Amino acid sequence: MAVIKYNDAELDLLARLMRAEAEGDGQLGMLLVGNVGVNRVRSDCLDFNDIRSLQDMVYQKPGGFEATTKSYFYQRARDMDRKLAKRVINGERFTPGERSLWFFMPSGECPAQWYNQWNTGRFKSHCFYSPTVQDCPKV
Repeated sequence: MAVIKYNDAELDLLARLMRAEAEGDGQLGMLLVGNVGVNRVRSDCLDFNDIRSLQDMVYQKPGGFEATTKSYFYQRARDMDRKLAKRVINGERFTPGERSLWFFMPSGECPAQWYNQWNTGRFKSHCFYSPTVQDCPKV
């Protein structure tokens, strides 16, 4: 059962975002990016108070995703991409992205903090950052 509301267009949107942001990190990397996206919709805290849908999340300004500025993001979602997106929409969570609201690809080591949030781990090229339960209880 879905943990957030979505429609077919938003499923494709999340699938395209996951692919464009993390295809190089494989399926788990894409699932982790999906965790961050779903968490942003669910959180209603910090930088994501006004995020109510996957579309709001993907196109948030400022604070959105670099991938939306690249042509690869605008290619049609593949069936595999949609299946991965559906998994995170249905509530599957993966370490280190279970509660993460941010990720990025540093040129070196993961900083201990990013946007005043603590690093929860790294998967391949991306570092993940999560708020405290006190700051964001809904994540």
